[in-house]
Amino acid sequence: MTRTLPTYFISHGGGPWPWLPAMRRRFAELETSLARMPQEIGQRPSAVLMISGHWEESDAYAVMSSAHPPMVYDYSGFPPETYQITYPAPGARELAQRTAELISAAGLPTRLDPERGFDHGTFAPMAVMYPQADVPTYQISLRSHYDPAEHLALGRALAPLRDEGVLIVGSGLSYHNLRLMGREGEVPSARFDAWLNEALALQPAERTKALIDWESAPYARICHAQEDHLVPLFVALGAAEEAPATRVYHETQFFGALTASSYRFG
Repeated sequence: MTRTLPTYFISHGGGPWPWLPAMRRRFAELETSLARMPQEIGQRPSAVLMISGHWEESDAYAVMSSAHPPMVYDYSGFPPETYQITYPAPGARELAQRTAELISAAGLPTRLDPERGFDHGTFAPMAVMYPQADVPTYQISLRSHYDPAEHLALGRALAPLRDEGVLIVGSGLSYHNLRLMGREGEVPSARFDAWLNEALALQPAERTKALIDWESAPYARICHAQEDHLVPLFVALGAAEEAPATRVYHETQFFGALTASSYRFG
């Protein structure tokens, strides 16, 4: 029987890390948490819907509608073979149409995108979660204004999909400042992460309010000078707004010195 699935906000790691042994060892704790997700969910999803920090549009929430999504190698400086990676999961054309209808019914702008492919915010964690690439997978873009309230509204619009076997995953990073990825990010990431954990433990109404006002958190704009990797959290939370949050990944040595976390809602 299909039950209401949880949603997730995951920290997705860096670039094509599952294909690079040294990086994979560095992200061992993250890999363990991602590999555990199918067991936590307890059933095979009808599809995985990813909202990645690596796809944004200005005009609308674009919905990937290709039957066979291509690859988007949205990283640089990695070995040549990482630009030949494939994650051949099928798309979800009918679900894409249904998803666009739900978004439109909520009064939000949307459109189908038949050309967009999987970016590494999707294919890297999916390669660990579902390595056989046998679960239909599609994405929705962020909007480049990053408005928290509107992205929470997007999540609310998507909530019915949870009862249809769709696993909704916000894929970003709880800390994302590429200029401060060493010891200089240690204190900011730890303080912001502690705030995030406390905020997500609040009652639903207070939790939503706290997330909308995330810029008031300690070191908020140091940890997220541009919040593209935080905004997927708002969508995941909006789709399970009344559900309790459980921290499913947490480490204090991410990239050697940083604190990072992932959460399940429901």
